[in-house]
Amino acid sequence: MTVTLGILALLEAKAGKGEQLAAFLKAGRELAVAEQGTVTWYAFKISDTSYGIFDTFATDGARTAHINGQIPAALAQVSADMLASEPDIQPVSLLAVK
Repeated sequence: MTVTLGILALLEAKAGKGEQLAAFLKAGRELAVAEQGTVTWYAFKISDTSYGIFDTFATDGARTAHINGQIPAALAQVSADMLASEPDIQPVSLLAVK
């Protein structure tokens, strides 16, 4: 399988909401595991308020299914409470993979 596609989502938590956002991201792993087309899924912390998600896909159809799936829907439901700004979600093309 050739993995050439990804999504990078950067999230900025409201003041005092970082731990809540971290818990939400940890729980999101279960949804990612259920997605057949998602090859890898990472949730990460940059600072007390900056977090992110990086995931990879082998096909554009899998990436589109993910974008239209449960994780973005769940994020949309909690974003007004937890996020200081709209998520910065960017599709990416992978240049090299090990």
